[in-house]
Amino acid sequence: MRPTLPPCSHTPAPYTGPSYEECLRLRQEHLPPSYLTYYSKPLMLVEGAMQYVWDETGKRYLDGFGGIVTVGVGHCHPHVVAAADFHNHRIQHTTTLYLHPTVGQYAQKMASTMPGDLKVCYFVNSGSEANDLALMMARAYTGNYDIIALRNSYHGGGQSTMGITGNHTWKYNQPQGQGVQFAMTPNRYRGLFGYDDPQAGAKYAADVKNLIEFGTPGRVAAFIAESIQGVGGFIEFPDGYLQDVYATVRAAGGLCIADEVQAGFARSGDKYWGFELHGVVPDIVTMAKSIGNGCALAAVVTTKEIASALKSRIHFNTFGGNPVACAQGLAVLEVIEKENIQEKMRVLGGRLRDGFLRLQQKHQAIGDVRGRGFIQGVEFVKDRASKEPDKDRCSKVLEFAREHSLLLGRGGIYGNVLRVTPPMCLTADDVDYIIDVVDLALSAD
Repeated sequence: MRPTLPPCSHTPAPYTGPSYEECLRLRQEHLPPSYLTYYSKPLMLVEGAMQYVWDETGKRYLDGFGGIVTVGVGHCHPHVVAAADFHNHRIQHTTTLYLHPTVGQYAQKMASTMPGDLKVCYFVNSGSEANDLALMMARAYTGNYDIIALRNSYHGGGQSTMGITGNHTWKYNQPQGQGVQFAMTPNRYRGLFGYDDPQAGAKYAADVKNLIEFGTPGRVAAFIAESIQGVGGFIEFPDGYLQDVYATVRAAGGLCIADEVQAGFARSGDKYWGFELHGVVPDIVTMAKSIGNGCALAAVVTTKEIASALKSRIHFNTFGGNPVACAQGLAVLEVIEKENIQEKMRVLGGRLRDGFLRLQQKHQAIGDVRGRGFIQGVEFVKDRASKEPDKDRCSKVLEFAREHSLLLGRGGIYGNVLRVTPPMCLTADDVDYIIDVVDLALSAD
C-alpha cells in the first residue's frame, strides 16, 4: 500500500516565474558544469514551509535532507524570518569595524552553548572558510605546521580545506594538502576494528600516535575531525577514540579542532554539540550549515588566548558579523531553546533509528544503520558477508523516494549510503513516512 504523506496546513503561492525548461537552460548555459543535480530529471523547488518544500507544479515533498543538513529548524521558520526581516528594514550591512548590537549578542548566546573557555566567536560565511581559519589559527598559535586529519573526512572545497579532506571524490589533481597527514578512519563497519571490539577506540587512536611519530617532525599544529563524519557516510567514532587522540595531539604541541558543520546544533539529540558525545572539549570548534537555517553564515569558536594569535596582523572578514545574518543565527539558537529541539531530536531520532533497524532485519540490502538524532545513515550492500557496496540500490531508493514525495541524500566514498538529515521540526508521522517509503522502495524489486 502506498504510504500517505502527512497533511500540511500551508498553501503554497501559485508559481508564476520562469518555466522549468527556462531554468534548466539558464543553469546549463550560465552555471558551472561541476554543479551536480540529484535525480534523473533534476528537481526544481520554489517554496518551503517548515519540513515541506514545493516544486513549480505545486507538488509537495517532505524534505528528508534539509538542503544538505542546512535547514535546521524548518524552511522559512516564522521566528527566523521575522528576525531577518526586522534587520533587513533597519540596516543590511555594517562591518566589524563598527559596533552593532546584534553581532555581540549573538556571540554571547553562541558562547553560552559552549563548555569551558570556548567563548570567542569569529563569524565567516561558510564551513570551508571556518575550517580554513581554524587551520590558520592553530598554526599561528602553536608555531607548528603539520595537521593531522582523517581519511574519509570532508572539510570543504577550498584549496586548504581540500587538503584536509580525506576523500578522492572531492580532491582535484593539483598541489594541496602540504603538511597534512591522514590517519586511519575509525570506521567500525568497514575498518580493521569492528563493533564487537571494545578496544577499537584505543586501537584507532594508536594510529594517530604512530603517524605523529613517523610522519611529522613530532610536533603538530592541530588534529581536525568531524564529530560525526558527514559526507563520508555518517561514521560515528568508537568510544574513547577522541579522548585518546586529543591527549596524544596535545602532548605533541597541537590543538584539537572539532568540525561541527553537520553534527552540531542539537541535531544528534543526545547532546547539543557532537564533540560532547565523546566527552572531550576541543580547542577550536567550527560550524556552518544549520547555524543560519539557510543563510550564508559560519563561525569559529575558540578561546581568547588562541584567538589572540591573529593579532600579529590585521585580519577580519567583510561579511562576517553581518547584522542580518547574525540576527538569523541568533533566532536559530532561540528556536532550538524555546522549542526544546534537542529533546525532540532524542525522541524522534530514536524513533527514526528504530525504524531503520527494523528495515535492516527485513531487507538484506541494508548492511549498516548508524547515526543518531536527525543525522542518520543507511548503508546498502550487495552482500552482507562481503560488504560489497551497492551504489545502484542507493540511487534507486533516492529516485523512488522522490516519486513518493520524499527527498533524501546520499554519501559515502562509494555513494551507497542513504543520508537522512531532515529539518528538526518533523513530527512522528513524518518520521514514520520516511520509514514506510524506504521500506516500500526496498520491497519494490
